[in-house]
Amino acid sequence: MSSYYQRHIFFCLNQRDNGEDSCAHHSAQAGFDHCKKRIKAEGLAGPGGIRVNKAGCLDRCAGGPVAVVYPEAVWYTYVDANDIDEIVDAHLKKGEVVDRLLLPPNVGR
Repeated sequence: MSSYYQRHIFFCLNQRDNGEDSCAHHSAQAGFDHCKKRIKAEGLAGPGGIRVNKAGCLDRCAGGPVAVVYPEAVWYTYVDANDIDEIVDAHLKKGEVVDRLLLPPNVGR
């Protein structure tokens, strides 16, 4: 059975107002916006392609900002648009994991 989307990337955009660190405090919205713009501009959005989604807390705040790509369930942390470009070009387009941006498996909240 084939998936509706080839790949799905979720960006945590959660913002904590109680003084706790969260992805929103680390330019998560900018990362999401850049990824969405790239995917649309390259005609990769929609059924059979790539879906870019906002998410609430993914409970891995200590590594924030974070994004996760499915169906591979690969977790990333990123700093800027260049990191997002690398995730788009390697993983979302070609299925190649970007090792240098992987979120270590022991990083949680």
